[in-house]
Amino acid sequence: MRAGRAALSCAVWLTCLPSLGICALPGSSLLPLGTDLGDGAFDRPREVFRSESAGGHKSYMVVLGDVAFSSPKLLGGVARQSGISCGTCHVNGASSSLFYIPGLSTRHGNFDTTSPVFNPKTDDSVLDPLTIPSLRGAHLLAPYGHDGRTSSLRDFVRNVVVNEFSGPEPSPQVLDALVAYVDDIDFVPNPRLGAGGRLVGEVSRQERHGEKLFNRPFPHDPTLSCAGCHQPAEAFVDHRQHDVGSGGLFKTPTLRNANFNAPYFHDGRFDSYEQVVDHFNRTFELGLSARDRADLTAYLKAIGGGDRGVTADDVPTRIKECTDFATALDTAIPQRDAAAAILVVDTLDREWRELTEKFPEPKDTTVTGGLEQRAKARVAAKAMVLALREVARALEEGHFDEAAAGLGRYRERLPATVAAMEEAKSWSLFDRPLHDKHFAAMQTLLEVGALKTQ
Repeated sequence: MRAGRAALSCAVWLTCLPSLGICALPGSSLLPLGTDLGDGAFDRPREVFRSESAGGHKSYMVVLGDVAFSSPKLLGGVARQSGISCGTCHVNGASSSLFYIPGLSTRHGNFDTTSPVFNPKTDDSVLDPLTIPSLRGAHLLAPYGHDGRTSSLRDFVRNVVVNEFSGPEPSPQVLDALVAYVDDIDFVPNPRLGAGGRLVGEVSRQERHGEKLFNRPFPHDPTLSCAGCHQPAEAFVDHRQHDVGSGGLFKTPTLRNANFNAPYFHDGRFDSYEQVVDHFNRTFELGLSARDRADLTAYLKAIGGGDRGVTADDVPTRIKECTDFATALDTAIPQRDAAAAILVVDTLDREWRELTEKFPEPKDTTVTGGLEQRAKARVAAKAMVLALREVARALEEGHFDEAAAGLGRYRERLPATVAAMEEAKSWSLFDRPLHDKHFAAMQTLLEVGALKTQ
C-alpha cells in the first residue's frame, strides 16, 4: 500500500517495552524522535488508473514504474536507509496529511525538500516546507512543482529522485517507467461533475449559489474570479502562477479531488475550505457575507469530492498489489533484464515482509486470540519471502530459467497463503479496532521514549 515503510519505530531510540510486548528499533536513529510517516493510518487513498478506467490494463512500464515508486532503493542516503520511498509521501499516488518530520515540517502534511537531512547539497538553510501534492490527474496539471517552474514531468520526477532525495541517477528505463506510472494515475471519479466541470445531478440551493459566486468577477478587479484561475473545463487549473497573498508566485492547484488533499496552500497553512475562503475574502476584498462563504464552501466540497476517495486496508487489496507487481517479472525475466527483475523481486520482498507484520506475534499483547491462525499466516507470508529470495538468487547468478521456475513456485504458494491470511484477519491489523489499539500502544511507546531522552 506504500505507506511509510520505516514505521514509527524508525524514528525511535528505545529498547523493548516488555509490558506491551512491542519492540522499537534499538540504537541511534536516522530520523528524529517524533517522526510520523503515516503508518498509523488504516484507510488508504483509493488508487485509480487511466488505463484500467478505459477498459484496458496497466502496461509493463506502468507496473514497473509502480514498483520503482514503492522502492527505497530508488532514493539515496537517509531516505533509503529509513525505508522511505516515493510512495511514503505520495500514498497510492495521492498525498499524505500525516507525514511529519521534526525540524523539516511545521505541521503534519508538509516538509522541507531543501534541507540537509536528505541531500546536504540542496540545503538552503531556510525552513520553508511544502505540502505533499497529490499526483492524481498529473497528466492534466503541468507545469509541475508548487511554483510551476518545471514543464516536463520527466524532469520533475528526476529532480525529486536525484536532488531532493539524493538518489543515484535512474536508468532511462526506470525514469520512463516512473513517468508512465505517474501519468497513468487518474482522479477518483466524481459523479457530481459533468461536462465542462459543471455540477450535475441533485444540486442544492447552497451549491448552486456557490457556483455563481465562484464564477462572479471580483468587485475590485473584474478581470479576476475564482473560475478565472480554477477553470472548470480545464480540471480547475489554468497552468499559470499567481500571487494570492501567500508569500510568492505559486501555480494554481486543481480543485478536483481536493477534499482529500488537505492541508491547503503551498505550505499547508490552512486546514479547511472555510479557512481558504476566508483568506480570499480578506485578501481580495470580496465582501462575501457569512452565507456567501458557506455557499462557496459547499460548492468547493461538491466539486472536490470523489467516489470512494479512501478505502480500508485489507488482505485483497494487498494481494492485488503484490500480484500486479509480479506481472512485471513476466516481461523482465524472458527479456533477461536482470536489473528490472531484481528491483521487482526486492520490492515484492518488502511488501511480503510488511504483510507478515500485519499478523502480530504472540508477545504483542495488544492483540489477543487467534494465536494459531496468526502463526499460520506469518509462516505462510514468510514462505513467500523465501520463495522470492530463491528467484533473486537465480537472477543475481544470471540463471533466468531457474528464476522463471522459482516465480512459478511463488505463484503456486499464493492461494494457500491468501487463505491463511483471510482466516487470521480477525486477529490482525486488518481489523480496525485491533489496528487502532496496536498503534495507540506504539504512540505510548514513543511518548515513553521522549520522556527518557529529556
